[in-house]
Amino acid sequence: MSLSDRLDVFDAGHDHEQVVFANDPASGLRAIVAIHSTALGPALGGTRFFPYATTGDALADVLDLSRGMSYKAALAGLDLGGGKAVIIGDPAQVRARGGAEALFRAYGRFVQSLGGRYYTACDVGTFSPDMDDIARECSYVTGRTVAHGGAGDSSVLTAYGVFQGMRAAAQFTWGTQSLEGRTVGVAGVGKVGHHLVTHLVEDGASVVVTDVNPAAVDRVREEHPAVRVAAGADELVASELDVYAPCAMGGALTDEVVEVLSAKIVCGAANNQLAHAGIEKALEERGILYAPDYCVNSGGLIQVADELEPTGFSFDRAQQRATAIYDTTYSVFELAKSDGVPPAIAADRLAERRMHDVGRLRGIWLG
Repeated sequence: MSLSDRLDVFDAGHDHEQVVFANDPASGLRAIVAIHSTALGPALGGTRFFPYATTGDALADVLDLSRGMSYKAALAGLDLGGGKAVIIGDPAQVRARGGAEALFRAYGRFVQSLGGRYYTACDVGTFSPDMDDIARECSYVTGRTVAHGGAGDSSVLTAYGVFQGMRAAAQFTWGTQSLEGRTVGVAGVGKVGHHLVTHLVEDGASVVVTDVNPAAVDRVREEHPAVRVAAGADELVASELDVYAPCAMGGALTDEVVEVLSAKIVCGAANNQLAHAGIEKALEERGILYAPDYCVNSGGLIQVADELEPTGFSFDRAQQRATAIYDTTYSVFELAKSDGVPPAIAADRLAERRMHDVGRLRGIWLG
């Protein structure tokens, strides 16, 4: 029986500190906030607004995502824990009928009730203006618009960090940081993917893209006419690639994908890319270097976390911190080589070591 069918929160979230279900019939809000760990500080993670088929699907996603945020913050060297939230529904329909403000303000009140144990930010289906609406009811919000003193679109540094991780992978694999002359396939050119394409084109890479949203592909082609388009993800992964960058939803690296993938490097922005345990070993056996997703896509977290600095947000400071993703990623590859394990396991070890060594003695964050 799958997690989606069980709906046993204590079983599914056995390693989580807290899982909160939020319900507000007046606004139509149905949300889940999952706090995985506050060992290093308050949990910070985005709010995903998505039309999940079942509550079980939403629960499975928020538990996986919040767990990943703990590891992401730890590996990025931040004094933050891991949390995530999902709002169940179709954001396009909610916005079309003019109900977004009421829903986000109701959601803000629920986040406020957690007393600072969880800070929210943008994710799939939510944007900086939504964070401004949440902030009208809540003090624990990051990723706000620049007009309200926030960091704005966190996808900017997410893409920048992925590019730094890709450069580290190129150095480890080919002995050069440059992607010039390499063919990079980008699956998903939405908020993060299209910024990543810009970095790649500027670095001299040959880029092939695909996306389920034709408008996203058109936008990339308008900005970069030389970019080629694959008919779909299956065609993309089966084509001749040097680097594969999954930048859409999770679970992109399945047994079937690994079997046909020609790329020597996998480095993308999507969360939870490994479809199941063991995929990391299959990649290694095929000689494919996997840059762990939560290691390379932490730039967005670094960006919104900078809003919490006493002096306020500084893009230059956040970008400088995100540049260090290159060094962190390379360190993961070196540890993997020395320990004789896949990079995904090496990254986990580094993150777990920091959570254990630096974790606060109080156990959980009380604000």
